[in-house]
Amino acid sequence: MGCAISGLAAKAEFGERTTEDAAAAAHPREDQIQMIKESWKVIRDDIAKVGIIMFVRLFETHPECKDVFFLFRDVEDLERLRSSRELRAHGLRVMSFIEKSVARLDQLERLEALALELGKSHYHYNAPPKYYSYVGAEFICAVQPILKERWTPELEEAWKTLFQYVTTLMKRGYLEESNRQRQLALSPKERPDKRNTAL
Repeated sequence: MGCAISGLAAKAEFGERTTEDAAAAAHPREDQIQMIKESWKVIRDDIAKVGIIMFVRLFETHPECKDVFFLFRDVEDLERLRSSRELRAHGLRVMSFIEKSVARLDQLERLEALALELGKSHYHYNAPPKYYSYVGAEFICAVQPILKERWTPELEEAWKTLFQYVTTLMKRGYLEESNRQRQLALSPKERPDKRNTAL
């Protein structure tokens, strides 16, 4: 269906990155930040619509993602999904995160903290990092028709850069929380000794 980057984008264009690659995930350049902010002013007027389109497309192109969402796991009818209040609410939460990310583009420490926390919370939702990059690809596909002639290859690259940056941080947050939970699960004898043994 529709978008040229859908389906392939997660691996080829958005890149599968690990924590070692976190430093390699560059944040958007200043010119990209301005393009993102300008385009967001238009997208913002249709955030509920974009959120629904994004997740319906996500479930169409990557049906395995539905397993993470217990409310949608067994829903096969895409029309039912389009009219789902729960899907609308989740789409709005994701769009709210994107809006906060756009607002923090000039405050990278705050953006990093936001994305790390989201990654940590996704650990508790059992939403593994392999799915994060799919959302960026579907967001781009959903906003192209809204932006019409404003959509350019440069703007697409700017949004891709933002999503690569944010998903890399989310993956790092997920892994940090996974490691923390693993440490908590160890008995006190199995935990690494945190005392300073330096002389």
